[in-house]
Amino acid sequence: MAGRTFVIGDLHGDVVPLEVLLARFPALDAQDTLVFLGDYVDRGPDSRRCVEFVRAELPQRTPARIVALAGNHEDAWVRVVDFGWPEFIYPPGNGVFECYRSYVGGPQPQPGETPTAEEQAAIARGGFFPPEHVAWFRALPLWHEDEHAIYVHAGLPQQDGRFPHPSEVNPAVAMLWVREEAFFREYRGKHVVIGHTTTNELPQELSKYTPADPNDLWAGDYVTALDTGCGKGGFLTGFELPGRIVYESR
Repeated sequence: MAGRTFVIGDLHGDVVPLEVLLARFPALDAQDTLVFLGDYVDRGPDSRRCVEFVRAELPQRTPARIVALAGNHEDAWVRVVDFGWPEFIYPPGNGVFECYRSYVGGPQPQPGETPTAEEQAAIARGGFFPPEHVAWFRALPLWHEDEHAIYVHAGLPQQDGRFPHPSEVNPAVAMLWVREEAFFREYRGKHVVIGHTTTNELPQELSKYTPADPNDLWAGDYVTALDTGCGKGGFLTGFELPGRIVYESR
């Protein structure tokens, strides 16, 4: 008998909603799988704790298999460490200052506060991450598939007039960054579960789940989207398959 899969949306540096959500799941066993859709860091106050929890602590707490996927923010930090990426680290909305402070143990930034020159230099290199965290970012898979669905951070890009299977996407990293409305309107294939784009930005008329509430999980016929704004003023959503049961941290 196939086990259950519990999918968890973008954490964005907010560990408390994750603890709440896990407590609301039923008891898990070794036949079950927890799939995280990526974006563990940035914006919220607990980036370091989120990484440590998913990477090291949770495997000791649950018998379920854990699949932690890469998000575009993990990909971005690897690029920062390797090459530098000013276009990512400077926009305040990306939440890198909050991430930095969580790693060095400083107070979370106040509204309007900007990094000092010393802090900005550290952020620009990504040198505040422990080496084992950067290694974990590099090793995160870009997608996962089981009998229930395909799981990927952002979605499937349209290439050559179709939406290819994740194994055929080139470059594969596009699955972490893509934002194409056509995917939500035109994709016809195996069920895909994603995060990345907050659900209130998606075409609400296509959602079969509480379409009157744009902040809720978004569920079309072929795509389910779980980024309900955790770490940026929203809440965390979990999704159980094959039962299609929704869990929320709020």
